[in-house]
Amino acid sequence: MRPFKHLKDHHCEGRRFAHPGHGFGDRQERRGGGRFGGPLGGALGGRGRLARLLEHGDLKMLVLHLIQEKPRHGYEIIKAIEDLAGGAYAPSPGVVYPTLTLLEDLGQVTSTTEGPRKSFSITEAGSQALAEQQGEVNTILARIAAAQPHQPTPALIRATENLKTALRLKLGGKAMAVETARRIADLLDEVARKIEDL
Repeated sequence: MRPFKHLKDHHCEGRRFAHPGHGFGDRQERRGGGRFGGPLGGALGGRGRLARLLEHGDLKMLVLHLIQEKPRHGYEIIKAIEDLAGGAYAPSPGVVYPTLTLLEDLGQVTSTTEGPRKSFSITEAGSQALAEQQGEVNTILARIAAAQPHQPTPALIRATENLKTALRLKLGGKAMAVETARRIADLLDEVARKIEDL
């Protein structure tokens, strides 16, 4: 397997808010270890209850499924898996990027460089391979949905804290224009309505 560049696009320097997907994986994942061994073993033996539900080869199919939905960067794939799992699990870059390299070697995805990042798109061979395994993909997605926690997830907690921080920074220290206050209230009301409709 050819060397790959380490993920750069997830750094957000100077941000005051919590960063989504913080702290992916552990040393065992980065070494490619895990209870199944091999380069994808970390994805199967990583943190979270979901990691124990992923069987050998599941990550490859899941990544291919997400790329078929739309072209994605490596970090976008990590974030999409975290979102699917309700924040309960996110694979480390150390297992996602070798998976992308493997899929590219197999001719199932192709990459284009956009500045410091690579965007991955599915090929005809990838679409065919995914169609042949659609039943397995549906099973993986159902398993992930069933594994979502029934308590506030890290992603939801982070988003809530970010909202509190944004409001505190906006409201503190100086008088606010009436129009600005009205727009903030309208945004909060709109978000509340959308949450109720979920």
